[in-house]
Amino acid sequence: MSRLNQIMVGASVACMAIAFSFGCTKNSETPAPPAAADNVIKIGQFGSMTGDEATFGQSTDKGVRLAIDARNAAGGIKGKKIVLLTEDDQGKPEEASAVVKKLITQDKVIALLGEVASTRSLAAAPIAQQFKVPMVSPSSTNPKVTQVGDYIFRVCFIDPVQGPIVARFAHDTLKVMKVAILKDLKSDYSLGLSEFFVKKFTELGGKIVAEQTFQAGDSDFKGQLTRIRASAPDAIFIPAYYTEVGLIARQARQLGLKAVLIGGDGWDSPKLFEIGQESVNGSYFSNHYSSESPAPATQDFIKKYKEKFNETPDGLAAAGFDAAQILLNAIASAPELTSAAVRERLAATKDFDGATGKITINADRNADKDIFIVKVDGKALKFVTLLKPTN
Repeated sequence: MSRLNQIMVGASVACMAIAFSFGCTKNSETPAPPAAADNVIKIGQFGSMTGDEATFGQSTDKGVRLAIDARNAAGGIKGKKIVLLTEDDQGKPEEASAVVKKLITQDKVIALLGEVASTRSLAAAPIAQQFKVPMVSPSSTNPKVTQVGDYIFRVCFIDPVQGPIVARFAHDTLKVMKVAILKDLKSDYSLGLSEFFVKKFTELGGKIVAEQTFQAGDSDFKGQLTRIRASAPDAIFIPAYYTEVGLIARQARQLGLKAVLIGGDGWDSPKLFEIGQESVNGSYFSNHYSSESPAPATQDFIKKYKEKFNETPDGLAAAGFDAAQILLNAIASAPELTSAAVRERLAATKDFDGATGKITINADRNADKDIFIVKVDGKALKFVTLLKPTN
């Protein structure tokens, strides 16, 4: 904090010389608003544009840019052009916190979009909350993210909802009774999703026959899978990201494990099949959307995305699009262009018709919405069912 205070003191002195044009903040928790002379509205975005989970950041970025480009083409907001300032956090929590501080204190953004991974959102959220700049996560599902404070939002479901949905699908639809767990010991996302899956699955009468752990970046899972094989599970629940899931699937099949593989939204990436090949076929996971959804808003998004990027969007792109749309709507309806006013409008979001379905931001700043279950079929993700949250 001492270095930040020095920066802010220096900024206060500088502000005296240019106060008429730019204004100055009273303390480090309220950054200066965008200059009145600027004919732009600055929005910050941070994500894993590079690193092990780069498709998360890249897909989200495409969805975000699609929404912002469309709004600018329609005249912007309040006569101003929206400028997206994107920072690469390289998939590292410490970088996420650093780039968010830069976006707020140096670039003076009115709001933030990001991150996908819960661990990186948890690193950045306290900074956004400290400076009272709204942060909207497209797809971080750990419940602790929005618990950081009243300026932190998300447009996706949370793990206390996702975990039980997957557990209910496994028990009621797949009819599995014995499940092994293989989770990432260093991931808030993985640990949280595992916890809520296990609780619901056992409540339904299922049995957890083995629990094994790994760490992101591992490439050899044969020891854990050998121990899981000994427990003879009907299914293996892998609450992890596609980078490890693909390798786990291949090694599981090499060891003769025939159990069905199931997981959460962290599986969603074009690289899942590229890494796992045929080993991931027939697996199931929960997701934010399905390209096979007949919903008009979904199909309109897919059409525009294909026209712009010449590819079918994944769930991260759809979530990024919705996050940007909801934020842009909040900015447009805010009575003034301040972070506080935008925060109030975000909190009032109700029945937004998004690419990922109907979205209402509840009192905890989480999204009330349904969850898709999809099945891996080569490079395609086949729609299986749409499930509503239940207790």
